[in-house]
Amino acid sequence: MTEPVVARQARRRDQLHAAWEAFIVLLVCINLSLILFDSLFALQPVSAVLADLAPELHARYQQSVHANFQYIDLGFVAIFVLDVLLGWTVALFERRYARWYYYPFAHWYDVLGCIPLAGLRWLRVLRVGALLIRLQRLGLIDMRGWAIYGLFSRYYYLLIEELSDRVMVRLFGRLQQEIGASDDLSRRLLQEVVRPRKQRLLNDISRRLQDMLETGYRDNRGAIEGYVSQLIHQALQNNPEMHNLRRLPLGNRLASTLDDALSDIAARLLQGAVEGMRGPQFQALAGNLADEFFDAWVYQDENTDLALEELLVDVIEVLKQQVLDRRWSRFVGPTPPPTPPE
Repeated sequence: MTEPVVARQARRRDQLHAAWEAFIVLLVCINLSLILFDSLFALQPVSAVLADLAPELHARYQQSVHANFQYIDLGFVAIFVLDVLLGWTVALFERRYARWYYYPFAHWYDVLGCIPLAGLRWLRVLRVGALLIRLQRLGLIDMRGWAIYGLFSRYYYLLIEELSDRVMVRLFGRLQQEIGASDDLSRRLLQEVVRPRKQRLLNDISRRLQDMLETGYRDNRGAIEGYVSQLIHQALQNNPEMHNLRRLPLGNRLASTLDDALSDIAARLLQGAVEGMRGPQFQALAGNLADEFFDAWVYQDENTDLALEELLVDVIEVLKQQVLDRRWSRFVGPTPPPTPPE
């Protein structure tokens, strides 16, 4: 199947971008190596050792490179500035960002690396990491098998999780303080969160109760009917009128018939009650009862407000402890390999 023209052009454009990035990264590596060597060359002991080992190379480097290092570095900076301008222009044409001025903020390390100051020159090494991630996304390399990638990613994700956990603990602490300092928090929770969802909560509770009762009765019908029959039989046995009835002729037979009839009536009442839960009459009755129960549940006074606030504080405290326990558990035993960037 022929590759679409648009997809082929996009892939060619990505390859061109990757090739240009590789060229820039090569210049960055050369520039950083030159900066490192020149910094070491400026040290008197290193310069003396190099002069003893290779006096001609030392003199040539001293006159050609070290004396003109600022101008050489400015040549690299000029190429890096050109790269930033080209990348900005391409980003504008491809509409990568919502605003035209977002590019310098998204590539801050490139912009700061163009400043020829000793403290900012080392930011150019971030270009190497950016290129590796881009090549990984394009599928040109696979860093997942590199030992240095596994080591770096392990501690990188540990650092990220540690920072995120600290933020979560601080946030939970602020929430607990806010709950303790606020007098109307529980009232707002009930009025703005619980009451607007009243009907949905009631419908859900009613549905769950109906399903529970129907399933429980269906699975335990024999045991329930046997228990009800036993209660009726015991009640008839203890009834004084039934004792008088049994003294009459055919009284035992009448008592047994009455016992069976009452047991059958009770079983039919249970079955009819369970089957009638879907009917409109029972639904209306259940709705009225649930509405009254709901109003009684959300009734507010000083004690209910305090209980709700204490409940929220204790729940947040459990969440904080869970986060702290998870933080310590990360440092016990091996850490699972992180998910690499796609």
